[in-house]
Amino acid sequence: MDLHSASTVVLQVLTQATSQDTAVLKPAEEQLKQWETQPGFYSVLLNIFTNHSLDINVRWLAVLYFKHGIDRYWRRVAPHALSEEEKSTLRAGLITNFNEPINQIATQIAVLIAKVARLDCPRQWPELIPTLIESVKVQDDLRQHRALLTFYHVTKTLASKRLAADRKLFYDLASGIYTFACSLWNHHTDTFLQQVSSGNEVAVLSSLERTLLSLKVLRKLTVNGFVEPYKNMEVMGFLHGIFERLKQFLECSRNIGTDNVCRDRLEKTIILFTKVLLDFLDQHPFSFIPLIQRSLEFSVSYVFTEVGEGVTFERFIVQCMNLIKMIVKNYAYKPSKNFEDSSPETLEAHKIKMAFFTYPTLTEICRRLVSHYFLLTEEELTMWEEDPEGFTVEETGGDSWKYSLRPCTEVLFIDIFHEYNQTLTPVLLEMMQTLQGPTNVEDMNALLIKDAVYNAVGLAAYELFDSVDFDQWFKNQLLPELQVIHNRYKPLRRRVIWLIGQWISVKFKSDLRPMLYEAICNLLQDQDLVVRIETATTLKLTVDDFEFRTDQFLPYLETMFTLLFQLLQQVTECDTKMHVLHVLSCVIERVNMQIRPYVGCLVQYLPLLWKQSEEHNMLRCAILTTLIHLVQGLGADSKNLYPFLLPVIQLSTDVSQPPHVYLLEDGLELWLVTLENSPCITPELLRVFQNMSPLLELSSENLRTCFKIINGYIFLSSTEFLQTYAVGLCQSFCELLKEITTEGQVQVLKVVENALKVNPVLGPQMFQPILPCVFRGILEGERYPVVMSTYLGVMGRVLLQNTSFFSSLLNEMAHKFNQEMDQLLGNMIEMWVDRMDNITQPERRKLSALALLSLLPSDNSVIQDKFCGIVNISVEGLHDVMTEDPETGTYKDCMLMSHLEEPKVTEDEEPPTEQDKRKKMLALKDPVHTVSLQQFVYEKLKAQQELLGEQGFQSLMETVDTEIVTQLQEFLQGF
Repeated sequence: MDLHSASTVVLQVLTQATSQDTAVLKPAEEQLKQWETQPGFYSVLLNIFTNHSLDINVRWLAVLYFKHGIDRYWRRVAPHALSEEEKSTLRAGLITNFNEPINQIATQIAVLIAKVARLDCPRQWPELIPTLIESVKVQDDLRQHRALLTFYHVTKTLASKRLAADRKLFYDLASGIYTFACSLWNHHTDTFLQQVSSGNEVAVLSSLERTLLSLKVLRKLTVNGFVEPYKNMEVMGFLHGIFERLKQFLECSRNIGTDNVCRDRLEKTIILFTKVLLDFLDQHPFSFIPLIQRSLEFSVSYVFTEVGEGVTFERFIVQCMNLIKMIVKNYAYKPSKNFEDSSPETLEAHKIKMAFFTYPTLTEICRRLVSHYFLLTEEELTMWEEDPEGFTVEETGGDSWKYSLRPCTEVLFIDIFHEYNQTLTPVLLEMMQTLQGPTNVEDMNALLIKDAVYNAVGLAAYELFDSVDFDQWFKNQLLPELQVIHNRYKPLRRRVIWLIGQWISVKFKSDLRPMLYEAICNLLQDQDLVVRIETATTLKLTVDDFEFRTDQFLPYLETMFTLLFQLLQQVTECDTKMHVLHVLSCVIERVNMQIRPYVGCLVQYLPLLWKQSEEHNMLRCAILTTLIHLVQGLGADSKNLYPFLLPVIQLSTDVSQPPHVYLLEDGLELWLVTLENSPCITPELLRVFQNMSPLLELSSENLRTCFKIINGYIFLSSTEFLQTYAVGLCQSFCELLKEITTEGQVQVLKVVENALKVNPVLGPQMFQPILPCVFRGILEGERYPVVMSTYLGVMGRVLLQNTSFFSSLLNEMAHKFNQEMDQLLGNMIEMWVDRMDNITQPERRKLSALALLSLLPSDNSVIQDKFCGIVNISVEGLHDVMTEDPETGTYKDCMLMSHLEEPKVTEDEEPPTEQDKRKKMLALKDPVHTVSLQQFVYEKLKAQQELLGEQGFQSLMETVDTEIVTQLQEFLQGF
């Protein structure tokens, strides 16, 4: 089919694909998908989107399909890759004429040319850059702009390549076109500055657009195009020239009002200048040294003196502050403690900084930051009144300092204060001195100044550690301020309680805590919501602190919990509810069991909140975290929560439900904690386990928690659980063992070992399909010690606690290997003795000794043949478990446990969970903890002696090393 008729067909289908009617749209999309790999399809698309007479939507779609095609089929190695001939035609077609009239389509074409350039330039497409440079010079406005747009996207894409060979190509390109790029930018900039006073808005906007694009090209070339930019005169010349250009553009902004069409573009250009400096400083700190002085002079004069009045705007101030911050904080400019160890460049930079940041400059910066930039603005105060929750959420951390003025000023203050604290501490202390005593509520300005100074004292808490007697200040100044209940004093009530939160972990005497708790109880009843939310935050910091003491807190617990709960109900925003829940969780976590009397209201409210938060998964995560702490606090009483708790766990851990993406991790944690604190199994709790099989299939980072949950069920009700779920679980385990890491295999086998320990009768039957591979692993001498140790642990349990099952397993393996049972048993014992050193856990070592001894007495020649090894292991086991009683001088087995030993719980320790109690009861039935190894060795050897008679036994003992016999006799004294 020729190109023309193909174009007609494709055009028709593309037109259908822009339809709103799905009956027309779907088949068209299917058809286009099939054509994607057809030769010639992209040539047709190129024809369509370069034909300006066609419908815009159709052309837009053609560009998008072309763009996706480049991603999928342009590389030579891609399946269904485009032929070299077609690619060559397409490359030529893309840059024949830059005359796309529609802006959005022009941008897409520029992006797709850049995508091709990333793969083909310069080797397969050497003519691209020369063509662009020629097209940028033409007089036609549209063509010039479109070529410049493409030039920018190509430069941006090539600059982002990271492989060494690609970087080298970009360096070559940059040095080749830098002079041209500079003159192009200067030309457009001068044109703009001449036209700006002409009043012809269209022409001004057009030349400003070109200035912006050519500056974008230069930014990429300057920052990414040179290994050592300081050696290149042109690069440094351009960077030094930025400050002059910035002044010119800032002056223009004085005359171009906010309602002018050029205003947005002008601000973008000014910000782009600062981005060039910031990026260059980030990438080439040493090359930036000659620019430090001018950068600081420029930024400080515009941000901290009257030079900036009338011309600066918020985003520009943020950029200038970030420039100062990056120079102050740059590690490349900080000399080592030993000055001689620092590079000359570092010392040079340090010298420039020291000369600039004199006492008067630093003092002025500090004063201006506090008394000008820290002040709450009209806008902020209005927001406080109209949207209090929005106001509290506004001040979040993260990277907000890069873009927002308030966090930016605070971060700059912290960094400068840290760097020059000896100079600035007296300045801040002096500001504090002038603010003693309460402030007149009628004087709003004085209140805001005080708020700003307190903010500074909170931010600089760590630096002021030695200079401020915070405890005295708290008692004499801050507490009285919190008691001023006038509505206009609320900014200070909020600031003071925030300030205390900042100092709590720095310097705050423990004895003062009750006074603070008293104040918190009062402030949680403040008439202002912002003050209440801030108080909750400080409460969290106080409770979270290392020096928190529960006994001091308990008298206030009921009041605080009730007030926090009221706050949780009062706030309406999702973020604020999460925040308050987080505070509640912290309180519950710290006081643990003591919370029980007060949680009734919360327990009733959470189901309602869960229902309301259906659309807000992050809030649901916060509810899950609260529930985790609640269950831990309630212990066995958490059973009363099951009607709400179990459906929540069910939903959060069901991988067929979309919310699991957000809730799974916390949901599993809650499931585990619920099992650990459950007093007994319920049918509903057992039913939740249906979610486990798909979770094991996911085999994600949550597997470890899944295994803990399975163990939780085994401890809770092994018989019921194994009868219901073991068959499916065993299947899942068999699948997992095929594809999992060695560490994963160990985790799976530990669960099996646990089941055998808890239920020696049912366990082996239920996990029967896994046991042959364990047996085989032992016989073949598994090379990973940890895996081998686990294999021996599993087999030890079967051999010691279910002999009849061991016999049938041995029989089955003999058939599989086509060997005699005795021969197999002999090989297994030999390997066991040989690899005993792989076992490091004392319990498993004792288990091995008990299991192998359980084969005695025996007249089986194979077992007698391995007698020496069995005795060796027994003596090793005795060495592991026997400790000398200092009073009687006799030995006793340190692993024996009795019902009488009740572990004492100290103040700091968590009380035992229901599962801990179950494990204790289990240990009291476990041979490892109930059978004395010493006694067992004696009885088994005695029985063997009785079976064989004195002489036969003697000849058996002669096979054992004399040293081992001596040690054995020592252990068996007194029998």
